[in-house]
This record gives sequence, C-alpha cells and structure tokens, in this order.
Amino acid sequence: MNTISSKTDIKELTKDELILWLKYKDIKSYRANQILKWIYLRQADTFDVMTDVKKEIRKQLSQHFYIHRLEKARVETSQDGSKKYLFKLSDGKYVESVLIPEKDYYTLCISSQVGCAQGCLFCLTAKGGFIRNLTKGEIIAQVRDVAYDIGGSKRLTNIVMMGMGEPLANFSNVVGAINIITDKDVGLGFSSRRMTVSTSGLVPKLSDLGRETTVNLAISLNATEDKTRDMLMPINRKYPIESLLNACAQYPLMPRRKITFEYILLKGINDSEEDAKRLVRLLKPIRAKINLIPFNTYENSKFECPEESVILHFKDILNKNNYTAIIRHSKGQDISAACGQLRANMIL
Repeated sequence: MNTISSKTDIKELTKDELILWLKYKDIKSYRANQILKWIYLRQADTFDVMTDVKKEIRKQLSQHFYIHRLEKARVETSQDGSKKYLFKLSDGKYVESVLIPEKDYYTLCISSQVGCAQGCLFCLTAKGGFIRNLTKGEIIAQVRDVAYDIGGSKRLTNIVMMGMGEPLANFSNVVGAINIITDKDVGLGFSSRRMTVSTSGLVPKLSDLGRETTVNLAISLNATEDKTRDMLMPINRKYPIESLLNACAQYPLMPRRKITFEYILLKGINDSEEDAKRLVRLLKPIRAKINLIPFNTYENSKFECPEESVILHFKDILNKNNYTAIIRHSKGQDISAACGQLRANMIL
C-alpha cells in the first residue's frame, strides 16, 4: 500500500479490506459503505466532513488513513477542448491522463503504469522505459480527481485505459481499480459498458480479464502479419498474431458487445490495400470493430502518417466487408498530444 508519514491512502483499500480494518477496531461493517460513499460519491477530502459517521470513528480513520489527491504538475488545454494532465505521484514520478470532449460528454484516457516495458516502436511512452506499476489508488485517483475537476454541463461518462503502460501487466491493481470505478453503490459509479481496457496482447491474461470484469476489451493490433508486428511490437515475438486472435475468439464477450481492434496507420508500413484485405480475413472469426488511428507524429519519430486518401481507402475496404471501422483522429494537436509526450517534456 502507498504510505505517507506511516498513513495509508484509504483508496488503496477494497471494501472488504476496509471492513476487516473496521472489524479489528470493533466498528460495525456498515460503516464501510458510509465512508466509501463519502470518498467516491461525495468527493470528500477529509474524514471530518463525514457527518453521518461518529466523531470517534472519524478520529480513528484520520490517525491511520488519509484521502489523497494527485498533484497536478501541469495541465495543457487544447483549442478543441482536450485537456492533458501531468500528475506528479508521491514518489516524484509522473503519469498522464487525457480528458477528451465528445458532443455531450467526456471520455477520460487513464494510465496503468509509470512508463511501459512493451517497447512498441511507435510509442513515445516506451522510450522512457518502465519505472513501476501504478497502485490501485493511483489508478482510481485519475478518474476521481478529473471528475472533480470538470465544470459545466458535460459529464465524464467514458473511461478508456489506453494511456501509459500495459494494463494486463499490472493485472491485480487494474482489476481492483475497475471494481471501484464501476461500483454503483459505493464506488465512482461508471458503467462497465462505458469502460474499455486496451492491451498490446498479453495473451495469458485476456481470459482472466473476461472472467473478472465486464468492461470492454480493445486490442492494439497495428499489423496484419507477424514480420511487421514483430518489428513494431516486440510482444508479438512471444504472442504472435495467431495466438492473440485465437485468444480473442475465445474471449467471454458480453452479449451484443464486440472487441475493438486498434490499428495505428503508419505510412508505408501497414497501410496498404493488401493489409486492409488481410485484416478482413484475420478478424472474420471474431465479433470485432476497428478503430483506425492515423499516426500522431512527434519530434524525432521514424514514422509518418499516411495521406488522407490512403486512410479513407483502407477504411472503405473494411466497410465494404461489413466491418464497423471508424477513423479516430487524435485530438489536442496543439498541445503535447502524443501519449507520454508531456511526461517526456517534464523529465528531459
């Protein structure tokens, strides 16, 4: 657990762990619900404001726990309304979250690790290497704190775990955070239908995610043959495309849901007509939809974004074969928009 001055951030505790602590202190278990509702539903910053909890209990809570908010080291706001947060963690490390405005709601992209060990060539986060896993409380805090920070009539409704890190490599903390984020009684109350976890293809953990959660699954695919994917994504050397797609075909999908396949289009690498046709064949056994993501270039990148005509032709081939394919142009182009860019600027 994350500790400061011998106290623990209470967000690191599950409901069951909090009940056990209360039981140890001879406090009734129903108090756990009251405390958690104050933290997540009412966004309490101290135990003193929990007026329906006895003063003596609040005193004991204050002696052992605190309610931590992430330090906003930098916030950049784009002309399109996107907002990128660089959070400084209690150990001085940095992690990013991005708030994305949609027509009448917000989507928040959150991180699961400080840095990443997967080494994908197109990803700026990978260039900083892997530092550590985020704790359960640090993952939850990104959602809790940004929701608290939002003003106006739009609400935060969608959560995507597509930021820094490989979520399935931090499995227990990610699942623990998901449980709180989607808990409608004492947690943050987000619908699991509106939460998506993206993976580069950590095959052994896919079925575990399907058994232990009901969130949506996204696969960062980005190539249609092993030679190209081996080059772009080293994880493919351990779990090649065939084994990844076999795991996807067996994934315990909820009714009427599909797996989202993310495909970053890289000029001259994976954007050919042949690639589009192979993608159609590869995904045939799977209930799939496709997000086409034109590469978001950054300084000193070896990759380029394809021309718009190439992107549209790729999409057209998928659509003509009855796939839902959406082009996801990156927002926040006038700020540090690439994943990991704001952190890189801070630590360099």
